[in-house]
Amino acid sequence: MSNSLIVEVYSHKFQEQVVDLILHIQQQEYNIQITKEDQPDLFNIPEFYQTGNGNFWVALYDNKVVGTISLLDLGNQQVALRKMFVNKEFRGSIYKTASLLLINALKWSKEKSVETVYLGTTPQFLAAHRFYEKNRFTQISIEELPENFPILQVDKKFYKYLVV
Repeated sequence: MSNSLIVEVYSHKFQEQVVDLILHIQQQEYNIQITKEDQPDLFNIPEFYQTGNGNFWVALYDNKVVGTISLLDLGNQQVALRKMFVNKEFRGSIYKTASLLLINALKWSKEKSVETVYLGTTPQFLAAHRFYEKNRFTQISIEELPENFPILQVDKKFYKYLVV
């Protein structure tokens, strides 16, 4: 395989790498007190994310998972953007990993006639806030989230994106 970044739909062969990447970023980089036991969705990705208008993708570099993104179907043509994580070495303008993942998820949303993408994030992820805002996500209050939006304990900042 060439040394270029590709985005691919998740399959079980990536599970261990996905869990390792996400936990490393949460625990080591951002010191968030969250365990794999707190995230059972990571061990049930097809049933949790890959149903209805939802899906889960990985960014691969030389067959190694360097990023993830998912959409959780909330019904009513709404999805929740979840599990967006990028290996530190693959962030920024050189690889554009986050942008490639987001473009892929938003294209999927449009193809599925999704109307709104919602997300929750932690206060520590300052670069993520700037990234979402640069990509036309607008900050909203917790009260503006759909009733069935799964609010995580660590999420204190919320955004929405109108798919056009």
